[in-house]
Amino acid sequence: MTRSEIQQVKQRFGIIGNTEALNRAIDITIQVAPTDLSVLITGESGVGKESFPQIIHQYSRRKHGQYIAVNCGAIPEGTIDSELFGHEKGAFTGAIGERKGYFGEADGGTIFLDEVGELPLPTQARLLRVLESGEFIKVGSSKVQKTDVRIVAATNINLSKAISEGKFREDLYYRLNTIPIQIAPLRERPEDIVLLFRKFASDFAEKYRMPAIQLSEEAKKVLVSYPWPGNVRQLKNITEQISIIETNREISPALLQTYLPQQQGEKLPILFGNKQHKTFESEREILYQVLFDMRQDVTDLKKLVHDIMTDKVPTTTPSTTNNVPMINIPSSHPNNNQEEDDIQDTEEYVEESLSLDDLEKEMIRKALDKHHGKRKNAAKDLNISERTLYRKIKEYGLEN
Repeated sequence: MTRSEIQQVKQRFGIIGNTEALNRAIDITIQVAPTDLSVLITGESGVGKESFPQIIHQYSRRKHGQYIAVNCGAIPEGTIDSELFGHEKGAFTGAIGERKGYFGEADGGTIFLDEVGELPLPTQARLLRVLESGEFIKVGSSKVQKTDVRIVAATNINLSKAISEGKFREDLYYRLNTIPIQIAPLRERPEDIVLLFRKFASDFAEKYRMPAIQLSEEAKKVLVSYPWPGNVRQLKNITEQISIIETNREISPALLQTYLPQQQGEKLPILFGNKQHKTFESEREILYQVLFDMRQDVTDLKKLVHDIMTDKVPTTTPSTTNNVPMINIPSSHPNNNQEEDDIQDTEEYVEESLSLDDLEKEMIRKALDKHHGKRKNAAKDLNISERTLYRKIKEYGLEN
């Protein structure tokens, strides 16, 4: 195919990119479409494999027939045979009527079996029979039925490894893999990353009726250098997040970095390190930090009470820990009876509210005080957006 023909296909099916690997995959897809050969599409999750079966269907003689996409991984093992091949009335508990099944419905059309590697072995045997002879039997029936269906399958797992582990039939693999199409991951298409970001930013600007976000030149370098484990789907999600949350439409490298999860742990709230370098990646992490501090306070409180009960109280009144009031206990007592009375009277606990809302309100108030009411600096200190801070200020009545 010529480049102009490939470009037409991209525009029709919303495919963005100009890398040679992507163009090659589209070229093979168009060439194989007019045939009835089975096609196996491989690639990591999120690369956009679902577009290629649609291209195959629309450029085939079956384009006026049914096109059915089935996510094999989303159907429970107990019902997958019924979904694909249908069942007779009374075939199993709950089968109150007859069901035609996808292979019956798609006769003369195309079935796309996504996540085909998740099919259970008995279902794989049934699928192999369809590929070899076009025949299948409904669940609960003994009558053989015929179907004329083009099968396009896709997977993000290594089927060769699955075969060696006994999880996938080797004969089925070779039947499905008549024409293999490999979709490259996004990290191998660096020149397409900025194009995709720009397209998604434009789409979300139109959807949410706001100016499109733009990347600085340095931010573009950060975007391209990121490995994108979630591929195009992850890039689209992050673009949408930034489009909605950020009020500044010019995105800097530092701001972009806050939306790119780290490879190990994906920015889990690991807050047990050096307390001098606290950062709050989100409102949720503020609460995690507060809970951790409370846990430390409770530990200190237990230790202090234990020391009191074992007569290990220091001669001076205990101080507060992390600004949480502790118990105020007299330093010494003339006799044991008086000591027992005093210990019984030490229920001068200050009942601290355990409401997370109150704790979050207090942290926001302190940040505002620290920066003399400057919301931009307070939001930066808390590492939340100004929009979120403004909403929280109104919610907690901190306008003054």
